[in-house]
Amino acid sequence: MKTAYRTHTCGELRAAHAGETVSLTGWVHRRRDQGGLVFLDLRDRYGLTQIQVSKDEQPDAHAAASGVRSEFVLKVDGLVRERPEGARNDALATGDIEVSVTAVTVLSESPTPPFEISGTDDVSDEVRFRYRYLDMRRPEVQKKLLLRHRMNMAVRDFFESQGFVEIETPVLAKATPEGARDYLVPSRLHHGKFYALPQAPQIYKQILMCAGFDRYYQLARCFRDEDLRADRQPEFTQLDLEMSFVEQEDVLQLIERLIQRLVRDIAVHPAELELPLRRIPYSEAMLRYGSDKPDLRFGLEIEDISDLAAKTEFKVFTGAIDAGGCVRGIKVPGAAQWSRKEIEACQPVAAIHGAKGVAWAKVTDDGLSGPVAKFFTDTALQERFATETGDLLLFVADASESVVAHSLGAVRLDAAKRRDLIQKNTFAACIVVDFPLMLPGDNEGEWVAAHHPFTSPHEEDMDLLETDPGKVRALAYDPVLNGVELGSGSIRIHRPDVQERVLKALGLPMEVIKDRFSFLLDALQYGAPPHGGIALGLDRIAMLLSGDDTIREVIAFPKTTSAVDLMSDSPSPVDTEQLDELGIATKE
Repeated sequence: MKTAYRTHTCGELRAAHAGETVSLTGWVHRRRDQGGLVFLDLRDRYGLTQIQVSKDEQPDAHAAASGVRSEFVLKVDGLVRERPEGARNDALATGDIEVSVTAVTVLSESPTPPFEISGTDDVSDEVRFRYRYLDMRRPEVQKKLLLRHRMNMAVRDFFESQGFVEIETPVLAKATPEGARDYLVPSRLHHGKFYALPQAPQIYKQILMCAGFDRYYQLARCFRDEDLRADRQPEFTQLDLEMSFVEQEDVLQLIERLIQRLVRDIAVHPAELELPLRRIPYSEAMLRYGSDKPDLRFGLEIEDISDLAAKTEFKVFTGAIDAGGCVRGIKVPGAAQWSRKEIEACQPVAAIHGAKGVAWAKVTDDGLSGPVAKFFTDTALQERFATETGDLLLFVADASESVVAHSLGAVRLDAAKRRDLIQKNTFAACIVVDFPLMLPGDNEGEWVAAHHPFTSPHEEDMDLLETDPGKVRALAYDPVLNGVELGSGSIRIHRPDVQERVLKALGLPMEVIKDRFSFLLDALQYGAPPHGGIALGLDRIAMLLSGDDTIREVIAFPKTTSAVDLMSDSPSPVDTEQLDELGIATKE
């Protein structure tokens, strides 16, 4: 690591270097003035080295060191010495040595930072991201970005070993409907026309398959103008890949090996995932976990009790069933100790997903107690849940099976957190398969693609495309790790006639199909191979590997939940001249 400024990094020196003359550069992490001696902790991204400056031995260097403050950038020259017994620091890799300085050169000064780089005090995200260049000097932040670097290298090494070719696809692309709003880029040369920043390189990678590149991948930048949350940013990076002459299981076996390697080799708390990962059909995931991205680190599986509820006189339950709905519940071990207020805290969690309420019963030595206990006079309910004294049963009933599933899924996760049932520093993975090809839209008779409109239906469901699209299953799959969807993939439609049928089933007229997708349909006509692939969110994977709960922590320059870059104050207004050149007028 030798350069014109330094012979070693601040994390490199050991006892074996004692007696060597060295030059170090870095930031002042801490400064301790003991009169005749000044001690500096010099920091770079490689580590920390203690610097000693003696007034008696080096008065000029001591004078220079006396004037430095935190975050000054220094070059120091000196002699490596072993620290005396009792002064060694086992917490530091360089803790056996210090550098006795002969010269101190101030390369750059710094005002007092808005927060201590060396401190452990909590700093608000607003301050951190406003001064992100300071925040990223902190070792804990650097470790996350370095983990991400190692993850990217591991991904590239893996796909190189599997015969894949890395190919870049355009960032200025054609706007196509893929689920979220596009970021549009106006054309200066063609007023009134726009490029779209890619939500994903979906069509391009399918065309690469038509071009004969049977194994493609890239670490692609993607853009979606959608509401943000902990695992979403307006721009993100995904591992994008596509393979020709494959069936679904070929893709899944490849991707689960990659996930296994990353969890084993890159995670802060490494683990060995057992392969093959469990395949869970979408319908089973919604029934048992109330989520298409189930967290398998704890139990609390959902039970359908519609058959038992139908025999009761509880009108909330029977009314939901008579309306074509269902009644389901979960058992929370040991939660019978919850107060009524603690139980009622489940209500707003379920209400977010449309549930009108959460019914409950406690299991006591004398049987059930609580609001619904009187409606279950035998032991069938306890037997269904295999209850023990001290358990709490929570129920949701609704005419919509979707409302019941999503509401109980949210209650399940909330209860696990409140009961501290989620094992820390562990990994549980699965792959959800057999998603519906289409979902009902906002308008009567409208259908939207569950993943994207290029996903292949199951061959045996093809005849339902025009008659009952809601029952068509997709050859689609989502890897899930610790309740986080890592990405989505599918076997693609490679026949132009099938692609047209799917686009028509989604309500697109032929003139729209030809305008938006003619280049893909043309490519499919010229001998397209069967193909499939997947896109994995690298930000989300890095978040899980580093043990964080938001992707902002593993992104160098993240945006806030309102899509603002606080450091650069972006987005920002532009000059009227620029807008005129683009043929754009803004509304107040």
